[in-house]
This record gives sequence, structure tokens and C-alpha cells, in this order.
Amino acid sequence: MPGPAPTYRPVLAPAEIAACERLLRRPTAPQGQVARAELALLLHARPDLDSAAAARHLGRQVNWVFRWRRAWATAGFRLTDKPGRGRKPALSPPRRGAGQGPGVRASDAA
Repeated sequence: MPGPAPTYRPVLAPAEIAACERLLRRPTAPQGQVARAELALLLHARPDLDSAAAARHLGRQVNWVFRWRRAWATAGFRLTDKPGRGRKPALSPPRRGAGQGPGVRASDAA
């Protein structure tokens, strides 16, 4: 039994579809972007496919499919995360002084 009809139905431009296909052909493409490109092409080919069926087809979580589908329908198409997302660096910047620049520091003992 199919799920409910999808609320969000992103419409992709031909240039966006071509970008997804190019990305899938790259052997060193980031895997997160590859998964999003596969989802975009699947939703383009079958726009009435519900999120649960798309998630099963791609082996992903339903919430992941729904979140990207909603983002593409409301904020436009993108394969990358928003800038500034993720954990911030835990290391502080190097101190200035002692005449040593960034990088490996040599010991004074010989």
C-alpha cells in the first residue's frame, strides 16, 4: 500500500539534473553529495513517489528524504550543506612569539 502523496515536490531545472548526473560519474565525489544527487534524480524521475518509498529505494532514513525534499521545494536546489554547519574547530589558533611560525617545532636539544 503506497504512502500519502508527498506534500513537497521539488522541480529541478535541466541544468540541475545535468549537474547531478555529472556528479554521479565522478569517481572521487563526496558521498554525501552523491546520495543527494541520487535522491534528486529519483524524485525527478518519479515525482509522485512518497518519502518512505524513496528512502527504502536508496537505503536511507525517511526523515533524511523528507528534509531534503522540503529544502529543495522551499529554498531551492543545492547538494551541499549550508555554510557554517557542523562542529567548530576544537584547537585554538597557534600562539605568536618565540620566533617559531606555524607547523612542526624543532626542539632545542641536540
